[in-house]
Parts: sequence; C-alpha cells; structure tokens
Amino acid sequence: MRIVEVLFWPIVELLVWGFFSQFMQNVGADQDLAYLGAWLIGGMILWEVTFRAQQAVAISFLEDVWTRNLLNVFVAPVRAGEYVAAGCGVGVIRVGVTTAVLMVIAQVAYAFDLTALNVGLLPFFANLMLFGWALGMFSTALILRFGQAAETLAWAVPFMVQPFACVFYPISELPAWLQPISKALPIAHVFEGMRATLAGSPLPWGTLGLALALNLVYLAAAAAFYAFILKSVRQRGLLTKVTSH
Repeated sequence: MRIVEVLFWPIVELLVWGFFSQFMQNVGADQDLAYLGAWLIGGMILWEVTFRAQQAVAISFLEDVWTRNLLNVFVAPVRAGEYVAAGCGVGVIRVGVTTAVLMVIAQVAYAFDLTALNVGLLPFFANLMLFGWALGMFSTALILRFGQAAETLAWAVPFMVQPFACVFYPISELPAWLQPISKALPIAHVFEGMRATLAGSPLPWGTLGLALALNLVYLAAAAAFYAFILKSVRQRGLLTKVTSH
C-alpha cells in the first residue's frame, strides 16, 4: 500500500495528462477546437458519476469498519446482496446531488449545458453508474481480503482505469496495444459517445448498447468476486480481523 501511495498517483496523473497533451498536439481542425471545452467539462462531470457511484459502495463499507459496525451488519439477517444494494442506492442519491451542483456551476460559470445530450443523458448516466457499482464491489472485496491496510484502494481503484477510460481524449490517442484494453471498458464507449453527441452527431445507441452489455459482464464478475471473497474471509476468520482494528 505504501508503494501505491508513493508511485500510483503520480503514474496515473502522468498517463492521463500525457495522453491529453498528445491529443492537444494532434488537434488541428477548427471543429475539434470548438468542441474541446465542452468535451473537457462534460468528461469531468460524467467521470464524477462513475467515481461517486463507486465511492458510495466502498465508503459505505469503510464507514461500517471505522465505526466498528460491520460485524453487527453481517451477524444480522441482512444478505450480502441487500447490503451492497443499499450502498448502490446511496450512490444514486450522491450522484444526483453532485451532478446537479456541477451542472448548475458549469451552466453559470462556463455556459455549458450538459442537457445538450438530450435523451442520451439517462443512458449515459446509467452506464457510468453501473460501472461505478462494479468497481465499488471490487474495491470492497479487496479491502475485505487485505484489511484496513488496503483502505487506499477505495480511492485508487477508479483511477486505475481512468487513463484507459479516455475521459478527456479519444481512444485513438492511446498506443495501439492499449486500445483493446480501453475498448473493453464500458465507460470508454460512454465518453466516446459523449464527445460525438456534443459535436452534433446523432445519439450513438449502438455504442451505448455495447457499453451496457460490457457493464452487465463487469457487474456479474464483480458480484461473483465479492461473494467469493466474503465467503473466504468468513471461513478463514478474517472478517473479525477486519472489524477489530
């Protein structure tokens, strides 16, 4: 975890802004320049949807750890699925509040209206939240397995995928060998669709459908991983260790 803190964040920042700088050097058409500001602000707001959805699941779990309440939750007649679903529900509220505030500020300060996505706003948000929930279950499972020493993963996991999610630049800016990784991430397709829509293209229903299909795969994998880890820590007595420190 110390290595993560020392090296991870600088590497992520270098990758994200390095790819963005490369994108800026390659932007030559006036049309691209005209939409650049909208792509950046829209990308930032939509990234918060995924990040806040992930945080709702992971931080809700950590709050129970910090208050020594986790053991009470798991000895109560509450299923693991119900516990995770509650975190996802909290995520909907948090995302709604955060997004509303950001949209108002963006409109007032930068004359940027995210509702320009029209009916696409809902499927964009839905796909981003689904992936955030998958990341939340994955990061929570890792903390369950490795204990409170791994708490930093609650914040690090979303940023592990950010350089490949292409929030601020198109997939084409990545090296050829990294592009398949990016295309395997549902949110990369969402941000590609956002840029195309803000540039005046029709809503890319095919791209959003692909993102939804990938999200269902990630959600199923994350749920299976979470259930496997929870069963393992219970059998090995690690759950008590997580809640006692």
